[in-house]
Amino acid sequence: MNDAVSTADLVDEHGAQLRVCDTQFRQFGAVHAFSGRIRTISCYEDNGLVKELLNSPGEGRVLVVDGRGSLRTALTGDLIAKAAADNGWAGLVLNGAVRDSAMLATLPLGIKALGTNPRKSAKAGAGAVDVPVGFGGVTFTPGDQLYADDDGVVLLPSGS
Repeated sequence: MNDAVSTADLVDEHGAQLRVCDTQFRQFGAVHAFSGRIRTISCYEDNGLVKELLNSPGEGRVLVVDGRGSLRTALTGDLIAKAAADNGWAGLVLNGAVRDSAMLATLPLGIKALGTNPRKSAKAGAGAVDVPVGFGGVTFTPGDQLYADDDGVVLLPSGS
């Protein structure tokens, strides 16, 4: 994590102000603890917007992608994730699947997702960027501060 604060410590410190995502993610990147202001994408089995955004400067942010929990296609693989690392993104939180998991484990990037599927997703760019997305009992609003580690994902509202 950028500031080395654990999610459990953050829960103890902030109580109800901190939003805790109940989704049980798997770790895929080489970085298991990461944090940053979030940007969001809402999409379904289409990673065109994911690829576009991760090929732009990340400035230490975390991309949260609501793929509506689909495990039928992967929303990112090694090439897109490498672009994210190369462009300064701190991490990805995907309510969906990834592929190339062995390669993802070598990248200097935090990656949390539901699981894996080798099938590619569509590339049409369908979806929306920087809109509030919700899963795991919380709403992810662009600009919120996200912290992730082996215990889970938590959010502090923008301005906290």
